[in-house]
Amino acid sequence: MFDKILIANRGEIALRVLRACKELGIAAVAVHSTADADAMHVRLADESVCIGPPPAKHSYLNIPALLAACEITGADAVHPGYGFLAENARFAEILAEHNVHFIGPLPEHMRLMGDKIAAKRAAKELGIPTVPGSDGAIGSDAEAHRLARDIGLPVMIKAAAGGGGRGMKVVRVENELAAALDMARAEAKAAFGDGTLYLEKYLERPRHIEIQILGDGKGHAIHLGERDCSLQRRHQKVWEEGPSPALNTAMRDEIGETVAKAMRAINYLSVGTVEFLYEDGKFNFIEMNTRIQVEHPVTEMITDIDLVVEQIRVAAGNNLALTQSEVTFHGHAIECRVNAENPVSFRPSPGRIIHYHPPGGLGVRIDSAVYHGYAIPPFYDSLVGKLIVRGKTRSECLMRLRRALDEFVVEGIDTTLPLFRALARETNIIDGDYHIHWLEEYLARGALDQ
Repeated sequence: MFDKILIANRGEIALRVLRACKELGIAAVAVHSTADADAMHVRLADESVCIGPPPAKHSYLNIPALLAACEITGADAVHPGYGFLAENARFAEILAEHNVHFIGPLPEHMRLMGDKIAAKRAAKELGIPTVPGSDGAIGSDAEAHRLARDIGLPVMIKAAAGGGGRGMKVVRVENELAAALDMARAEAKAAFGDGTLYLEKYLERPRHIEIQILGDGKGHAIHLGERDCSLQRRHQKVWEEGPSPALNTAMRDEIGETVAKAMRAINYLSVGTVEFLYEDGKFNFIEMNTRIQVEHPVTEMITDIDLVVEQIRVAAGNNLALTQSEVTFHGHAIECRVNAENPVSFRPSPGRIIHYHPPGGLGVRIDSAVYHGYAIPPFYDSLVGKLIVRGKTRSECLMRLRRALDEFVVEGIDTTLPLFRALARETNIIDGDYHIHWLEEYLARGALDQ
């Protein structure tokens, strides 16, 4: 096992990793920008190192500064959390060159899954069902027109190096394809430095289902069920739950084993999430995230498995502690991502929290690094915290969620709490009858203004 882990991140995920380190008896090192000097994970860590000024490129993305922090503190491993350098294969290689372990997947797997075209090709070869679309990058506009006719409109243009909805365009009429390609290519080039595009069939009302996996890099891999992440705004997840209201046990077992088998075939190491669009009883692979997910607590709540602890264990060379038959699911869990944003306009609302009262009680978990008097800085994402609630049934979970949301108080800044209070009382949500476009359609109706 590792002696000392440096946590190369900030906010709630840094605090989450720190707690896992403490429970494993491993010393934890916090790094921080000057803007995060008073952060909770900095206060609770065994050691802390300032790695630069507020802009992430000068601090949390500053690899030389992170290496220096490892050298200063004697850290023998780095946990990257999510975001920042979590899926940066070169960062993992540089750490290895300096005899520091990267707590995450192997660089080759990060590179494979980081390229959406290569990932889709690999998924097909591994027996994972995929969305109908181009076999590779679009070579020309003429090729795109031919592919669109073969696939059938509507189609989705996607950036090969993309994420977060950038470089994505829906085309319903063929004479709009050329302009959409130009816009998507420009967006992708600006956001990722790579204008490579590919085409997929656009699914009208799919759900977003993701399968959580865990592998030890030795040919052993298991799945830990699914999370339904269909409530999204601008391709960003807002509400996640597990198990999905749309799946039954047989469907879960089948797609879970398909994914776990694929991970065994490539000797996958660490946690990861294989994501699908699910429509008309069919799973369609869209991407794989080679890191811990923001929404991982949903899985932890219904399996009683600490994913970060298991991530650290296998990174240290241990075999999987669990077999597939030992993974059991109980109850239902829902996570709400509470952001420092106006609940109607979604405009960021950084500033000082003048009153903070998180909810409590049976089955209620808060993953947050804020506290009374804490100032949300304007330099990073706007996450205030994650409210995760578990119940024996989905109905009980929703009742408990409504109660917890009504207890949750954050004053001094705008938050998205009013949005979740409304969603938890919507008939479609209560019935589990929603899809990836539902939330944007709901917001477009001005539901929160009424």
